[in-house]
Amino acid sequence: MIGMIDQKKINTAAWAACDTFRGVVDPAQYKDYILVMLFLKYISDVWEDHYEEYRELYGDDDARILRKLERERFVLPMVQLTEKNILTGEETLLDEFPATYYSLYERRSAANIGELINITLDHIEEQNKAKLEGVFRNIDFNSEANLGKTKDRNRRLKQLLEDFHKAELDMRPSRVSEDVIGNTYIYLIERFASDSGKKAGEFFTPFKVSELVAKLAVPKPGDRICDPACGSGGLLIKAAKEVGDRDFALFGQESNGSTWALCRMNMFLHSFDSARIEWCDTLNSPLLVENDRLMKFNCVVANPPFSLDKWGAENAESDQFNRFWRGVPPKSKADWAFITHMVDTALEKEGRVAVVVPHGVLFRGAAEGRIRRKMIEENLLDAVIGLPGNLFQTTNIPVAILVFDRSREKGGPQEDCKDVLFVDASREFVSGKNQNTLSDEHIEKIIRTYRECKDVEKYAHVADVAEIKENDFNLNIPRYVDTFEEEEEIDIDAVQREIELLEKELVEVRKQMSIKLKEIQR
Repeated sequence: MIGMIDQKKINTAAWAACDTFRGVVDPAQYKDYILVMLFLKYISDVWEDHYEEYRELYGDDDARILRKLERERFVLPMVQLTEKNILTGEETLLDEFPATYYSLYERRSAANIGELINITLDHIEEQNKAKLEGVFRNIDFNSEANLGKTKDRNRRLKQLLEDFHKAELDMRPSRVSEDVIGNTYIYLIERFASDSGKKAGEFFTPFKVSELVAKLAVPKPGDRICDPACGSGGLLIKAAKEVGDRDFALFGQESNGSTWALCRMNMFLHSFDSARIEWCDTLNSPLLVENDRLMKFNCVVANPPFSLDKWGAENAESDQFNRFWRGVPPKSKADWAFITHMVDTALEKEGRVAVVVPHGVLFRGAAEGRIRRKMIEENLLDAVIGLPGNLFQTTNIPVAILVFDRSREKGGPQEDCKDVLFVDASREFVSGKNQNTLSDEHIEKIIRTYRECKDVEKYAHVADVAEIKENDFNLNIPRYVDTFEEEEEIDIDAVQREIELLEKELVEVRKQMSIKLKEIQR
């Protein structure tokens, strides 16, 4: 009997499956093929595992077994391939098989294997429309452009199916927990992000940054949690895990179709089946709407694209939800557009927002300066936290996290709190070969400082509104946190004595060298 599978083995086996595409297909593209195959393998293993259980319970009572299987999270239907006679109109059954990974594995040498995978995914999507509609729309296993001409494509797909047939990737519930499957999905996304370079920004936020943002948002049981630029869903999942139980609701919006599909699968692999993830442009066409108004959330978290150009500023003044009443951000920088959306979708007098931003958001003037000032005057800003540079694959610039708390606004339970905490954590990081990261200790220190909300020498400062106003509402962290280190005083006399001693030693060394040279010349 095969034992339980551990996290490291499944991670290693899944990553090894990528060898089929490395050097041939761009990582930003082949990630979709690997992750879809992982998802297909997982739901197939669950289906097979439960089928065997029901077979043991009900024997040859196929009708009863079928009724049980029809209540599965994902129903895998039969695929029927037919050929139509042009003259008679009659159809001939060519092949029939369950829409599972295992059926495809048996047909891995077929000349049309790419087409068979697409057909299988289409059948699964059609049978599970409520959950999977559109999820496989952006992936084509029969693509010559992505996977090469027929012979090469077939070879690669055959190898991919064989890679997923390893014992280490047997993901039946009797062998592996849901946490392990979800962790493998996240592990692969992190590895793909590392390989994808700047393209990683479309779907990935470093896990330690996500963890910090989630902790700063302080999600609680019963909360509705939203990420309006959710990528592949890592930040939403981190926020969900901060709650401590399953009493929450997840919502997300993502504009990139393939990334949206990855997020949907990520939710399913973490058993967040009820998560509502919309495929849309949050700034121009938000779909998280109820009764023609934007939905409201207890927690809003995001790492939106930095300084997005051509975001739709020309339509902002006529926005049907009136989000940009404080002012329209510049057309070449969407940072404050995302922040405005997030603040306006946080529950009045209650909701919390934590958002990752480039430092320009803190001090740029003109329209951005006016919006920033209004947010501060509304008493919404709670904290500004500076992070180190080189935390992201997409850029080496340092970033900041802004925390907004609507319980501080007029009429809210915290309206008497008028101070803003500034934290400079930019010098505390673990240096990596290509990228820096935050340690658990760094995150713990930031969170502790945030909760205590008091001055820490050369690290944190609590500023009142008068001080911020005196700085013309500029939030640049060095204006508030003095990290200047005085140079150690130099003892001139000691240095002179050390120089004299070294000179004496040098004279002696030269004497010895001269003696050695004379001996050599003899």
